[in-house]
Amino acid sequence: MNARIFLLGFVAVLWVAPLAAQVYPSKPIRVIVPSSPGGAIDVTSRAITPKLAEALGQPIVVDNRPGADTMIGTEMAAKAAPDGYTLITVFDNFPLTQYLIKKVPYDAIKDFAPISLIIRGPMIVGVPAQLGVKDLGQYLQLAKQKGNFSYASAGAGTSSHLTVELFKSTTGIDVQAVHYKGAAPGVADLLGGHVHLMIAGFGTLIQQVRAGKVTALAISAPKRVSLLPDTPTIAESFPGFEAFSWVGMLGPAGMPSDLVHRVNGEISKVLADRDIKHRFEDQGWEVMGSTPEAFAKWLADYSETWGRVIRERNITLN
Repeated sequence: MNARIFLLGFVAVLWVAPLAAQVYPSKPIRVIVPSSPGGAIDVTSRAITPKLAEALGQPIVVDNRPGADTMIGTEMAAKAAPDGYTLITVFDNFPLTQYLIKKVPYDAIKDFAPISLIIRGPMIVGVPAQLGVKDLGQYLQLAKQKGNFSYASAGAGTSSHLTVELFKSTTGIDVQAVHYKGAAPGVADLLGGHVHLMIAGFGTLIQQVRAGKVTALAISAPKRVSLLPDTPTIAESFPGFEAFSWVGMLGPAGMPSDLVHRVNGEISKVLADRDIKHRFEDQGWEVMGSTPEAFAKWLADYSETWGRVIRERNITLN
């Protein structure tokens, strides 16, 4: 009799486990955005979550949790129950914070379950039109002659900061950082000529380039892009240079593999939607999508590459 009861219990467990995955989700899902509304991760999250919610059959709440250079919202996600009901959308500085700050309350690799890379995009090397330079060579020559040029970043530790630091070490120029709380005030000072350079995503600078207020000297991708076909890449002058902005989605570590792959599969379908693709591509983003395993490798490789830049340039935020 005991053996029979055990066998029935074992069979019940085998039935319940897949059933739990089949009924997910059974309540609303929260997607944490660890920044203020209006930034790249917020815009990306709000672009995909309506269709993702429709596919999953439950509402998705976008929960902005800015503060302390994205660490507040990111820590919340790391400590959330790994049941698939709390996810987080992150930007390209996500795995680098622990290289820049001594005490970070989470590990970007160990404390999260990668779900999917969503989009990535090259950055524009932009200078104010009134500076009068027309190409990258002219700018580098002028920057070396002047010796007092500055550049705008959207914040210490962001891609617009770290990419310029890589650009400096690659080209041999020395321009001083001016860090802003977000890209918008940096762009305003670039337009006013108060800073002399900004390397930022297409969505940040493309309208100013089209309006003739910012001169695009180069882009950070290894190949030219259709939105600016006549603008060369940095790599054409300095082979091997490559940098991207990107946005991805993760869950807390321990999130069951079947739930990770369920969300991943629905994200892939959303990103294949024509309207979604056009919406991102019009802003210079490349729609990616990836397997969870490919995104995990992306994060590890990205951390290694930019961690080395941070160490070599001795960049800290403390």
